Amino acid sequence: MKVVTVAKSLAWSAVMLLVALTAVSLAAQQNLPKQKEFRIERSMAPQAIACIECHKSENPGLFADWAHSRHASANITCYDCHKADASDPDVSKEHYKQYQRSDTKYGKQEYKVPISAVVTPKDCSRCHPDEAMQYSRSKHANTLEIIWKLDPWLNKGMNSDAERIAGCFHCHGTILKNKDGKFDPATWPNVGVGRINMDGSKGSCTSCHTRHRFSLMEARKPEACGQCHLGPDHPQIEIYMESKHGDIYTAHGSEYNWNAAPGTWTAGVDFRGPTCASCHMSGAGTTLGTHDVTERLSWELQAPKSMRPEDFPAFPAKTNWKVEREKMKAVCIQCHGKTWVEDHYYKMDKVVEEYNQNYFIPAKKVFTELNEKGLLDKSRFFDERLEVEFYELWHHEGRRARMGAAMMAPDYSWWHGFYECKKRFNNFMEEARDMLEHNRKAYKAEDYPNATGDTTRPKELFGDK
Repeated sequence: MKVVTVAKSLAWSAVMLLVALTAVSLAAQQNLPKQKEFRIERSMAPQAIACIECHKSENPGLFADWAHSRHASANITCYDCHKADASDPDVSKEHYKQYQRSDTKYGKQEYKVPISAVVTPKDCSRCHPDEAMQYSRSKHANTLEIIWKLDPWLNKGMNSDAERIAGCFHCHGTILKNKDGKFDPATWPNVGVGRINMDGSKGSCTSCHTRHRFSLMEARKPEACGQCHLGPDHPQIEIYMESKHGDIYTAHGSEYNWNAAPGTWTAGVDFRGPTCASCHMSGAGTTLGTHDVTERLSWELQAPKSMRPEDFPAFPAKTNWKVEREKMKAVCIQCHGKTWVEDHYYKMDKVVEEYNQNYFIPAKKVFTELNEKGLLDKSRFFDERLEVEFYELWHHEGRRARMGAAMMAPDYSWWHGFYECKKRFNNFMEEARDMLEHNRKAYKAEDYPNATGDTTRPKELFGDK
């Protein structure tokens, strides 16, 4: 009996030891880095396989992003998007060196293909023709031309080229150029919505659908728009987050069905409160989806003086504001009653009218008089205080007042908007009246810093004019 008991005890100890060793082994495995498996089981050109395998090794983050994308699921590879004709101006000469490497089995001439690092809306149009066409006629795609027509920072050279690259052009876009066989670093990398590409197309789809996953979820979330639409002059993301819509998104956004297929994202089913995309781009009710953000607008709220989009001189929209307003109302009415929607637009129109009549028009009249009498210097801008005061009246507080009303953010409409408009207007008028009464010229900042920007209008936008 004792022998049997000892044998059982030893056997049990061996089992427990094996279990313990197995647990240690599993724990050790869990702490080891894991490689995401990717099997190429579908038909792909050898060159496409070479792209995938090389980037999987060289750029694992880039590869992982693509591997999780709908493109990967649909067998759309690097080569499908980046392929180019050997004569294209944006073909990467540097990339040809990859086919001369001896440290990878794909560094052979048989895999050599011309590619471009830049994927443009023209490239995307091979599979997404409607979206590319809609985008091309939008204010987004044409925003670089718009700011060159309106902006004194560019036209008067009041900031440096480096400041423009880091700031203005980061969102509005650069004009891509080659330098010494490579992209000019002053123009690339850039994913601005109004980028001018070397194939003649405008814009960058990756402004909203970032590489290399091109996620619908990401583009539908307000943070995608908030990359550019923020700050003192156009705080749409802050305005949205203050509104009831933003409050609902904050509370329930984790429950939204962000990955619904295009054309099926439905208010009240897939999401409770709207985002920027669901109001300005997604389809709802009788309103079809669009990649033209100029649609559904009945006012140009960012302009110095609000006007209808088709009357905006810098970019006259090929739309009718009454038709576009009805499209937006059809979106609103998915969640709101007709009276609520109609009364919202009544209040918004009233705000626009009062801003135009009581702030911008009288300030512009006096500003024009100061310039006509030579009390302000026309040759530059921002080097005299009243130029800054007038600019910020419409470009900062005036925009916030109007946009806050449009998106139902009372703090932005009043405290950040009209309240600040009143202070700015009064200070402007006080000094302007004194200058006119005493025929006194404004103090000019002779030491104005870094006003070295090129004032030549780009021929890519304006030809040789």
